[in-house]
Amino acid sequence: MAKTRKVIITCAVTGSIHTPSMSPHLPITAEEIADAAIGAAEAGAAIVHLHARDPRDGRPDQTPEAFAPFLRVIKQRSDVVVNITTGGAATMTIEDRVRPAATFKPEVASLNMGSMNFGLYPMLERFKTFKYEWERPYLEGSRERIFKNTFKDIEYILTTCAENGTRFEIECYDIGHLYTLAHFADRGIVKPPFFVQSVFGILGGIGPHPEDVAHMKRTADRLFGNNYRWSVLGAGRNQMPIATLSAAMGGNIRVGLEDSLWLGPGQLAKTNADQVRKARQIVEGLGLEVAGPNDAREILELKGGSAVAF
Repeated sequence: MAKTRKVIITCAVTGSIHTPSMSPHLPITAEEIADAAIGAAEAGAAIVHLHARDPRDGRPDQTPEAFAPFLRVIKQRSDVVVNITTGGAATMTIEDRVRPAATFKPEVASLNMGSMNFGLYPMLERFKTFKYEWERPYLEGSRERIFKNTFKDIEYILTTCAENGTRFEIECYDIGHLYTLAHFADRGIVKPPFFVQSVFGILGGIGPHPEDVAHMKRTADRLFGNNYRWSVLGAGRNQMPIATLSAAMGGNIRVGLEDSLWLGPGQLAKTNADQVRKARQIVEGLGLEVAGPNDAREILELKGGSAVAF
């Protein structure tokens, strides 16, 4: 009898896309981020993808000092795989963005595979009042801001973390990003199996149509064959439909309040765990099994939780 396929659910806990005024449920403090990550793990997430925020006003904070308090708590209370962002926010330097991953040597770190327009400003049409002075200019600035991830930047992150045994969640927002990954793979700078996170529905990247999802998967199959593990995230209202497509097509899933604040139409998700539970229902409803942290370590060939620096 064939084994039931195991699907990895990643939960992106807080991120840098949404601002505190958009949802009262967005984790801000180190304690809130740790509790949210552990709750997501208990609900079925094998991996938690982590950003940090300034607890005073919720703005993105990429200092190692901002990450340390919640990393320690998560490690003490859960066996979940920790994934530290190197994306940070588009307003940060590449040196600042890589510092937490270089410092803490996690099992997984995210890596954006190309420069792009990253349009957050449409959110200004939906959210009219803001609690903190930085929020409106941050969103408005995305009209002219480039999220910079040059070839030099990507190589800098890969080589800075090369000796740490960290594997990358390779975030691909468009088809060209897959070819950029192939370029670095051909040069031997990044090693398989590649953990490819295809991102759909961000203004400036590939759209959320099912044909876009299929095109991304077909291209990755052609470029990488059996040397990659595919996952998807759908931004905003696209989250669960695209998660369902991925699970049905043989892929894995990313959910969480970084990517979408919603649980359903007009219904804010109160916790990251709410979204994980909904994703779990999708997976199990398709007759598949949710991967645990050790399953994810085996599938992605990770170094193990004992080999991190936190």
